[in-house]
Amino acid sequence: MDRETRVFAESYFRGLRGRPAGGVGASPGRVDFIERPDSFSYADFFKGYLLPNVPCVFSSAFTEGWGSRRHWVTAAGKPDFEHLLRKYGEVVVPVANCGVREYNSNPKEQMLLRDYIGYWKDYIQGGCSSPRGCLYLKDWHLCRDSLAEDVFTLPMYFSSDWLNEYWDTLDVDDYRFIYMGPAGTWYHLSPFHADIFRSFSWSVNICGRKKWFFFPPGQEEALRDCHGGLPYDVTSPALLDSQLYPMREHCSPPLEVTQEAGEMVFVPSGWHHQVHNLDDTISINHNWVNGCNLANMWHFLQQELLAVQQEVSEWRDTMPDWHQHCQVIMRSCSGINFEEFYHFLKIIAERRLLLLAKGMGHGEVEDSQDTWLGRQQAAFDVSRIAEVLASVVAHPDFQRLDTSMFSLQPEELLQQLEEVMVTTASL
Repeated sequence: MDRETRVFAESYFRGLRGRPAGGVGASPGRVDFIERPDSFSYADFFKGYLLPNVPCVFSSAFTEGWGSRRHWVTAAGKPDFEHLLRKYGEVVVPVANCGVREYNSNPKEQMLLRDYIGYWKDYIQGGCSSPRGCLYLKDWHLCRDSLAEDVFTLPMYFSSDWLNEYWDTLDVDDYRFIYMGPAGTWYHLSPFHADIFRSFSWSVNICGRKKWFFFPPGQEEALRDCHGGLPYDVTSPALLDSQLYPMREHCSPPLEVTQEAGEMVFVPSGWHHQVHNLDDTISINHNWVNGCNLANMWHFLQQELLAVQQEVSEWRDTMPDWHQHCQVIMRSCSGINFEEFYHFLKIIAERRLLLLAKGMGHGEVEDSQDTWLGRQQAAFDVSRIAEVLASVVAHPDFQRLDTSMFSLQPEELLQQLEEVMVTTASL
């Protein structure tokens, strides 16, 4: 990040006055296609797509050097089953059954990759049919669980990735996934959805094609049925039933994208979407959070806690430690609660403060492949963490938490961030 981009971004967020970025708004009407890497900078992406929170598609030129595109695909553009069997045949992978619906999702099982590929071959030979149903390999943490070969190179546009930085620091988990499956399989456990924590995501087809349906934030509300539930499949004829879906006529048509092999889709924060495999497909996908959608994540977590509190409100006066139990339930449902969100902010903040204190990044280049993208990026990150942390510290439910055992008190961290913001204002 260069100084001009940082100043532009900080001015943009001051104008929002604490509101989540890229909130309810009109659809952009089309999804831009980015053709050439040599004429598209980090600043171009940041200003044109990340801040406005709108999708775009990068051409296959951006991924042509990836090892997975060279080794996982045959000359005919199909999955190279033999290579995958040699490299990963004995690895256990998660597989979802797309033909079975359980509460707006699909049941999953664990199997060896060689067994899944055996199923996949039989499915193809059976004319895209199998007595076992339509199985889809999803959420395979290849980079976390295996000694992966040269699979991919993280695009610089997505290198400010706090979510995976946090989990890598803890060495526990990550949000980097491989998906594989035959034509007709659904993409993700919940077919119509917005990504976890209102994160951004990016998705690259190593081979095959996908059909995407995008709805900007807020449009999904018009797709709720008469009971308040979101549809399982936005292409279903059932949505034409005005009694079942009384608000459907107020929803704009989705943005539709056909993603070709090698192309990379940027999915903005809070955009509901649904994806179908048009061919036998392998893709690499990351979820990520940074300063641009941090407020969206915090807003989402507040909504999640409120939903839990409303669900168990009848026990509020009779259950000891009711507020603490709500945090426990929230974490089990959403994967994170207010305490862990603070620790997430703290780890990212401490790493940025350390970088700035060491004076790293002098002479940085705007399009550096450095994960940190230099001191300007670190200073921007500090400003975003400070704004959101101030809201966290002031939240009544956060104030109910016992923070006495925290290694750094939230108010102290906020003070450090605000002091650094002053010293880096002229950076």
